[in-house]
Amino acid sequence: MLSVVHRSGVHGGWRSPLAPLAVLAFWAGLLTGCGKAEHEAKEQGAPEKTEAGGTHEEGEEGLTAFQLKNGIGPITEEVKVGPVDKALAAQGEKLFTAKGCTACHKASEKYVGPALGGVTERRTPTYVMNMILNPQEMYEKHPVARGLLAEFMTQMPNLNLTKDEARALMEYLRTLAPATAAAK
Repeated sequence: MLSVVHRSGVHGGWRSPLAPLAVLAFWAGLLTGCGKAEHEAKEQGAPEKTEAGGTHEEGEEGLTAFQLKNGIGPITEEVKVGPVDKALAAQGEKLFTAKGCTACHKASEKYVGPALGGVTERRTPTYVMNMILNPQEMYEKHPVARGLLAEFMTQMPNLNLTKDEARALMEYLRTLAPATAAAK
Protein backbone atom coordinates (compact mmCIF):
# COMPACT_ATOMS: atom_id res chain seq x y z
CA MET A 1 0.00 0.00 0.00
CA LEU A 2 1.36 3.41 -0.95
CA SER A 3 1.09 6.01 1.79
CA VAL A 4 1.89 9.68 1.97
CA VAL A 5 3.93 10.81 4.96
CA HIS A 6 5.47 14.07 6.02
CA ARG A 7 7.92 15.13 8.66
CA SER A 8 6.16 16.64 11.66
CA GLY A 9 8.17 19.37 13.37
CA VAL A 10 6.04 19.25 16.51
CA HIS A 11 7.01 15.84 17.86
CA GLY A 12 9.85 15.03 15.51
CA GLY A 13 8.20 11.79 14.32
CA TRP A 14 6.73 10.51 11.10
CA ARG A 15 2.98 10.38 10.67
CA SER A 16 0.48 10.18 7.88
CA PRO A 17 -1.79 13.21 7.38
CA LEU A 18 -4.43 10.71 6.22
CA ALA A 19 -4.47 8.69 9.47
CA PRO A 20 -7.35 10.60 11.11
CA LEU A 21 -9.39 10.24 7.90
CA ALA A 22 -8.68 6.52 7.73
CA VAL A 23 -9.86 6.04 11.32
CA LEU A 24 -12.98 8.11 10.62
CA ALA A 25 -13.71 6.13 7.44
CA PHE A 26 -13.26 2.84 9.32
CA TRP A 27 -15.77 3.77 12.03
CA ALA A 28 -18.22 5.27 9.53
CA GLY A 29 -18.08 2.04 7.54
CA LEU A 30 -18.79 -0.02 10.64
CA LEU A 31 -21.70 2.15 11.74
CA THR A 32 -23.38 2.43 8.36
CA GLY A 33 -22.72 -1.14 7.26
CA CYS A 34 -23.93 -2.94 10.35
CA GLY A 35 -25.96 -5.36 8.30
CA LYS A 36 -29.36 -3.65 8.15
CA ALA A 37 -30.32 -5.66 5.08
CA GLU A 38 -28.99 -8.86 6.66
CA HIS A 39 -30.91 -8.10 9.89
CA GLU A 40 -34.10 -7.56 7.89
CA ALA A 41 -33.47 -10.83 6.05
CA LYS A 42 -33.02 -12.62 9.41
CA GLU A 43 -36.26 -11.06 10.65
CA GLN A 44 -37.94 -12.61 7.59
CA GLY A 45 -36.37 -16.00 8.40
CA ALA A 46 -33.74 -15.94 5.63
CA PRO A 47 -30.39 -17.60 6.41
CA GLU A 48 -27.69 -15.22 7.58
CA LYS A 49 -24.93 -14.54 5.08
CA THR A 50 -21.36 -14.98 6.16
CA GLU A 51 -18.41 -12.80 5.14
CA ALA A 52 -17.36 -15.52 2.73
CA GLY A 53 -20.73 -15.31 0.98
CA GLY A 54 -22.17 -18.55 2.33
CA THR A 55 -24.96 -18.92 4.86
CA HIS A 56 -24.93 -19.95 8.48
CA GLU A 57 -25.96 -23.52 8.94
CA GLU A 58 -27.24 -24.69 12.30
CA GLY A 59 -24.36 -25.09 14.68
CA GLU A 60 -22.03 -22.73 12.84
CA GLU A 61 -22.43 -20.16 15.62
CA GLY A 62 -21.47 -22.85 18.12
CA LEU A 63 -25.11 -23.10 19.13
CA THR A 64 -27.43 -26.06 18.99
CA ALA A 65 -30.47 -26.01 16.71
CA PHE A 66 -32.61 -25.52 19.83
CA GLN A 67 -30.55 -22.48 20.89
CA LEU A 68 -30.68 -20.92 17.44
CA LYS A 69 -34.47 -21.20 17.46
CA ASN A 70 -35.15 -20.57 21.16
CA GLY A 71 -32.25 -18.53 22.47
CA ILE A 72 -29.66 -19.15 25.14
CA GLY A 73 -30.60 -19.19 28.78
CA PRO A 74 -32.28 -21.00 31.62
CA ILE A 75 -35.30 -22.07 29.55
CA THR A 76 -34.01 -25.26 27.96
CA GLU A 77 -37.28 -26.85 26.93
CA GLU A 78 -39.75 -25.40 24.45
CA VAL A 79 -42.48 -23.36 26.16
CA LYS A 80 -45.90 -24.50 24.97
CA VAL A 81 -48.69 -21.94 24.94
CA GLY A 82 -52.42 -22.26 24.46
CA PRO A 83 -55.06 -19.57 24.61
CA VAL A 84 -53.89 -16.40 26.37
CA ASP A 85 -54.11 -16.70 30.15
CA LYS A 86 -55.69 -13.33 30.98
CA ALA A 87 -54.76 -13.41 34.68
CA LEU A 88 -51.13 -14.21 33.89
CA ALA A 89 -51.08 -11.53 31.17
CA ALA A 90 -52.41 -8.96 33.67
CA GLN A 91 -49.62 -9.92 36.07
CA GLY A 92 -47.12 -9.52 33.20
CA GLU A 93 -48.51 -6.09 32.29
CA LYS A 94 -47.96 -4.93 35.90
CA LEU A 95 -44.37 -6.24 35.77
CA PHE A 96 -43.82 -4.55 32.38
CA THR A 97 -44.71 -1.20 33.94
CA ALA A 98 -43.07 -1.78 37.33
CA LYS A 99 -39.74 -2.89 35.83
CA GLY A 100 -39.61 0.15 33.54
CA CYS A 101 -39.89 -1.72 30.24
CA THR A 102 -41.89 1.22 28.88
CA ALA A 103 -38.74 3.37 29.02
CA CYS A 104 -37.34 1.44 26.04
CA HIS A 105 -40.24 -0.41 24.40
CA LYS A 106 -43.52 0.51 22.79
CA ALA A 107 -45.99 -1.98 21.38
CA SER A 108 -46.40 -0.56 17.91
CA GLU A 109 -43.22 1.37 17.10
CA LYS A 110 -39.48 1.19 17.37
CA TYR A 111 -38.19 3.24 20.25
CA VAL A 112 -34.98 2.68 22.21
CA GLY A 113 -35.62 -1.03 21.62
CA PRO A 114 -37.72 -2.93 19.09
CA ALA A 115 -41.51 -2.74 18.94
CA LEU A 116 -42.90 -5.56 21.04
CA GLY A 117 -46.31 -5.91 19.40
CA GLY A 118 -46.31 -9.30 17.70
CA VAL A 119 -42.90 -10.25 19.11
CA THR A 120 -44.27 -13.68 20.03
CA GLU A 121 -45.12 -14.18 16.36
CA ARG A 122 -41.59 -13.25 15.26
CA ARG A 123 -39.84 -15.22 18.05
CA THR A 124 -40.71 -18.36 19.94
CA PRO A 125 -42.07 -17.97 23.48
CA THR A 126 -38.91 -19.72 24.70
CA TYR A 127 -36.69 -17.20 22.86
CA VAL A 128 -38.61 -14.29 24.39
CA MET A 129 -38.21 -15.71 27.89
CA ASN A 130 -34.49 -16.43 27.40
CA MET A 131 -33.99 -12.86 26.13
CA ILE A 132 -35.74 -11.51 29.23
CA LEU A 133 -33.80 -13.77 31.61
CA ASN A 134 -30.37 -13.84 29.94
CA PRO A 135 -29.87 -10.74 27.78
CA GLN A 136 -26.08 -10.45 28.18
CA GLU A 137 -25.27 -13.94 26.92
CA MET A 138 -27.88 -13.58 24.18
CA TYR A 139 -26.12 -10.42 22.91
CA GLU A 140 -22.75 -12.12 23.12
CA LYS A 141 -23.66 -15.39 21.39
CA HIS A 142 -26.99 -15.34 19.56
CA PRO A 143 -26.97 -14.00 15.97
CA VAL A 144 -30.47 -12.48 16.14
CA ALA A 145 -29.79 -10.73 19.46
CA ARG A 146 -26.46 -9.44 18.10
CA GLY A 147 -28.32 -8.08 15.07
CA LEU A 148 -30.78 -6.27 17.33
CA LEU A 149 -27.90 -4.81 19.34
CA ALA A 150 -26.25 -3.60 16.12
CA GLU A 151 -29.52 -2.00 15.02
CA PHE A 152 -30.58 -0.38 18.30
CA MET A 153 -27.12 0.04 19.88
CA THR A 154 -28.64 -0.38 23.34
CA GLN A 155 -28.55 -3.53 25.45
CA MET A 156 -31.55 -4.67 27.41
CA PRO A 157 -30.54 -4.88 31.08
CA ASN A 158 -30.84 -8.04 33.12
CA LEU A 159 -33.83 -7.36 35.35
CA ASN A 160 -33.08 -10.41 37.52
CA LEU A 161 -36.54 -11.85 37.06
CA THR A 162 -37.65 -15.33 37.98
CA LYS A 163 -38.78 -17.82 35.35
CA ASP A 164 -42.36 -17.30 36.53
CA GLU A 165 -42.06 -13.52 36.11
CA ALA A 166 -40.56 -13.95 32.63
CA ARG A 167 -43.44 -16.29 31.76
CA ALA A 168 -45.95 -13.65 32.91
CA LEU A 169 -44.20 -10.97 30.84
CA MET A 170 -44.19 -13.22 27.80
CA GLU A 171 -47.91 -13.88 28.30
CA TYR A 172 -48.55 -10.11 28.39
CA LEU A 173 -46.49 -9.65 25.20
CA ARG A 174 -48.77 -12.20 23.51
CA THR A 175 -51.66 -9.75 24.00
CA LEU A 176 -49.97 -6.89 22.13
CA ALA A 177 -51.17 -6.37 18.59
CA PRO A 178 -48.52 -6.90 15.93
CA ALA A 179 -46.56 -3.80 15.00
CA THR A 180 -46.78 -2.41 11.51
CA ALA A 181 -44.15 -3.59 9.04
CA ALA A 182 -42.30 -0.28 9.37
CA ALA A 183 -42.04 -0.65 13.15
CA LYS A 184 -40.55 -4.15 13.18
